[in-house]
Amino acid sequence: MEPENQIIQEPKGVKNYVSLAWELLKIVVIALVIVFPIRYYLFQPFIVNGQSMIPSFQSGDYLIVDEISYRFSEPQRGDVIVFKYPLEVSQKFIKRVIGLPGETVSVSNGEVSITKDGVTNILKEEYLPTDLKTSGDVTITLQADEFFVLGDNREYSYDSRRWGVVPRKDIIGKAFLRIFPVAALSDIARPSY
Repeated sequence: MEPENQIIQEPKGVKNYVSLAWELLKIVVIALVIVFPIRYYLFQPFIVNGQSMIPSFQSGDYLIVDEISYRFSEPQRGDVIVFKYPLEVSQKFIKRVIGLPGETVSVSNGEVSITKDGVTNILKEEYLPTDLKTSGDVTITLQADEFFVLGDNREYSYDSRRWGVVPRKDIIGKAFLRIFPVAALSDIARPSY
């Protein structure tokens, strides 16, 4: 007598579920391989919290921060940057670059002046309201890899006038795209001075 061949059949649904689960797992892995490097090394979302950048940015604006550009170039005057707050690096701030390495920045009589190579210029900030005055009385000479930053809403901004310079190593990147609110969708251009 010959042994019987026994055939065990899987219920029809099990094979479909295993196949579906395998396909979903592949999609998730591929998405992570693509999204993880983009999110952590190229672009990062940032939500503005507070009034320090009004009128340029409102609290709740959703920005995309470019983390790669500053690996190939240096921050420029007028760039809006996101950085680690120098006195508590776990916090992130958003401000505008005003002073660059090697310059002396002075805030006095409501004006901001920049001195480099013995030449002093009053900073003309046409992106700000004409009646805005920059309070404070401070003069800081920036060393290599140091930046002076100010909020656009000078009256309510906690910035380099109070706590000093931003080291280059603490700069995360520059804000380059506002995606929310949708009505304000726009790229973030550097003003000309």
